[in-house]
Amino acid sequence: MSAEATPRGELICSVDDIEIKQALRVLIDDYPVAIVRDSQGDIHALGDTCSHADISLAEGDVEGCAIECWGHGSQFDLRSGAPLQLPAYEPVPVFALEIRDNNVYVDITTVTNGAPTPQLG
Repeated sequence: MSAEATPRGELICSVDDIEIKQALRVLIDDYPVAIVRDSQGDIHALGDTCSHADISLAEGDVEGCAIECWGHGSQFDLRSGAPLQLPAYEPVPVFALEIRDNNVYVDITTVTNGAPTPQLG
C-alpha cells in the first residue's frame, strides 16, 4: 500500500465553482491569478494582469482556449500565456495546476511557460 501524494499548491476552489467559459479572480500570496475554464471545460491558471495594461483578465471574455482583455482587446492563449492579438506582445505567466478530488490547486511558484516567476512579498 502506498501513501497518496499531497496535491501541490494552494487549494483554490472546487471544479464546480467555475462555469464553462468563465474566469475566477483569486489572490495567492497577494498575487492576482485568473482561474479560467475554457470552452472544452479544461481549467487553466494564469497571471490575472494583462501584459499590456494593468487590467484584470478574469473580467474578460473566454472563447475557445483564449481569454480577451476587455480594456484593449488583447487575447491570450490559456495553455501557453502567449498573446494572440495586439496590443499585448508579452506573455502572461501560466501556473502549475492540479485537480484532485474535484478540487483545484494552483502553485504560483511553478511557472510552466517561461514567463518570469512572480515576486512575492
